[in-house]
Amino acid sequence: MTDDTAAVPRITAMPLRPVFIMTILTGSFLLFLIQPMFARMILPLLGGSPSVWNVALLFYQAVLLLGYLYAHALQRFRLRTQIGVHLLLLGAAALTLPVAVATWFPAAGSTPPALWLLGLLAASIGPVFFVVSAQAPLMQAWFARSGDPDAANPFFLYAASNAGSLAALLAYPLLFEPRLRLATQAGLWAAGFAALALLVALAGKSVRRSGEVLAHAAAMPAPVTWWRRARWTGLALVPSGLLLSTTTHLTTDVMAMPLLWVIPLGLYLLSFIVAFSGIGAAATRYATALAPPLLILTGGLTVFPAGLGIGIDLAASLSMLFILALALHGQLAQDRPAGSQATDYYLWISVGGVLGGLFCALVAPLVFDWVYEQPILLLAAALLLRVRGPLPRLARAWDGPPLGLTLRYGLPAVTVVLAVVIGAAQHSVAPWHPFGVVAIMLAALFAVGHPRQFAWHLAALLLAQGGIGQLAVSAKPEARTRTFFGIYTVHDDPYARSLTNGTTLHGLESRRPEYRLRPTSYYAPGGGAGVAFAAIPRVFGDHARVAFVGLGSGTLSCYSQAGQAWTAFEIDPVMVRIARRQFGFLGGCRPDLRIVLGDARLSLAKVPAAAFDVLALDAFSSDAIPLHLITREAFTSYARVIGADGMLMVHISNRYLALEPVVAALAADGGWTARARDFAPSAAEAALGDTRSTWLVLTRTPSRMAALEAAGPATSWRPLRGEAAIGVWSDDFASVLPVIKALRGEPALTAAGAVPRP
Repeated sequence: MTDDTAAVPRITAMPLRPVFIMTILTGSFLLFLIQPMFARMILPLLGGSPSVWNVALLFYQAVLLLGYLYAHALQRFRLRTQIGVHLLLLGAAALTLPVAVATWFPAAGSTPPALWLLGLLAASIGPVFFVVSAQAPLMQAWFARSGDPDAANPFFLYAASNAGSLAALLAYPLLFEPRLRLATQAGLWAAGFAALALLVALAGKSVRRSGEVLAHAAAMPAPVTWWRRARWTGLALVPSGLLLSTTTHLTTDVMAMPLLWVIPLGLYLLSFIVAFSGIGAAATRYATALAPPLLILTGGLTVFPAGLGIGIDLAASLSMLFILALALHGQLAQDRPAGSQATDYYLWISVGGVLGGLFCALVAPLVFDWVYEQPILLLAAALLLRVRGPLPRLARAWDGPPLGLTLRYGLPAVTVVLAVVIGAAQHSVAPWHPFGVVAIMLAALFAVGHPRQFAWHLAALLLAQGGIGQLAVSAKPEARTRTFFGIYTVHDDPYARSLTNGTTLHGLESRRPEYRLRPTSYYAPGGGAGVAFAAIPRVFGDHARVAFVGLGSGTLSCYSQAGQAWTAFEIDPVMVRIARRQFGFLGGCRPDLRIVLGDARLSLAKVPAAAFDVLALDAFSSDAIPLHLITREAFTSYARVIGADGMLMVHISNRYLALEPVVAALAADGGWTARARDFAPSAAEAALGDTRSTWLVLTRTPSRMAALEAAGPATSWRPLRGEAAIGVWSDDFASVLPVIKALRGEPALTAAGAVPRP
């Protein structure tokens, strides 16, 4: 079906580039603004788990694919029909505004969290996200039909689209979240949506005035082959997967700092911008040449058991993501088809993005117990790189017998055997092991230019630098478990058994019989937890009702005493299984502990008023904090369940966030009396597994605080240090930027007795 205008476009009636650039920038800005905004709205519903972001990204990629498919299918119709249909869909989607969590959607229950979250996203923002996601390829297709001099090559608009996306991604944490409440953000987004609809109408009117036609029969490009589409898909799949796997790797094994996902996504978008810009060809050549040595030098850090420090790990992982994404996206940009085939091109790029997201967000967590998707995707990138070897003359030796046969088959066998020997002895490194690793690196460098050989030697290098060790942990029964909420590893050494989630310690049990049930780590007797729990009988009597949030290995249960009633709130059923089967705290101290599964705040809402005398919050030692547990509304809920005379304890030991001023503001707002205890273990205490910690205690009855202070050492507690600039966090307004220690010039907390990563 075609338009019945002339086959030759007339001179444009008005400049088209500004209109289309503004339309695409606005749409992409809104598309990437709604992503963190809505993620902020739904994080409380699933305990603030970092996995929420990966699943949300998968949803965004999937709906983006549907939007691209719709834009591609729409090209079969007359331009007037396309404009009418798209404006009609924009109007229908506007009926679902403002953006909010769908209250009619069933609450999380027996449905797996990832699937439930996908359903909630579809019900809440599916219509607006779909129609906005379609406008970028649709605008480019319309522009390609216009009489503009650049109509034959509309791909510069793709760089504009990614620039708008990157601008929104930076604007949200820096401008929107710190200054605006969620309701205000949603209102502004709705206003932006209305502006987008007007811009789309203007763009459609501009193209029709230009006298465009559906296609120019005299200049029909050659059909796109399925092999070419498959290549587009693969070149998009690997960077998309690397985006998610790098984010998971960083937040699991390097630093689970809030908003860390912004950086990988920003670099991913930047790679698209550069690849489709005027410097794209040159930048791609440099990135492609740099990618192999970067993989050789830093790829092993993704599996390295101890890492070389947070700064090096961060720099290496992010550099690798950007360089690989730029190299592969650059190949995509160089293989772009004619402008009239743009929607087909973007459709298959989107298919690759969805497949990469599916692999990392749904398949990998079910199949792997660790972030194995990261090294797998690095190997896939190595196979896709099209780069010449650094030594062309020597590289030709791969093709000539008999040396070629030796290089293709003998050398890989040697490097794999060498890698297995080195990797299997990671805890007893021999003097020659570093030389063995260097030898594998040189073999990999020699193989550059031969993708399969290079990927093989890179795999050997990853095995030698930590892959064997990770596989060994996975092979041990119950040593490591991966769930939606984290990757839990139980690590044994001659002195203790520890439980970690990524790099965050969640429990430490001594292997010495006389200390087996002694609370350790953040819960040491000399710390705030030990002092406060020891004082409970004097403050509340022998029949105190105690509850705590965050089970961990069950360490806190060993402060329970006869006559007391104890309850634990835990969001992850797997954590309960680990605590009962692999640690002795619950069995030895409180086998009858009542455990309530589910998000603590939602569970506490069902508890009768004044049900507890003491409530301890131990949900903030992980650096991806459940922010919804530290808001005005949350503290109102805590006040209800402990009554007027109860005591609230908050554990704020955190490597990257200064949470004390946040709680100080909440205490002042809610009329709480608050005290803090900082604990640094002595050498003898550290040898037993005690670590640095800071615990806060809050009461609404000053006499209770006086009784607590009288029950312990005279110097146990100090007043809280507040900051007026922090403000009171609420469900509708909170920003972690002001409390990030690195931005405040504060050192990160170092946990003494650090447990080695397996």
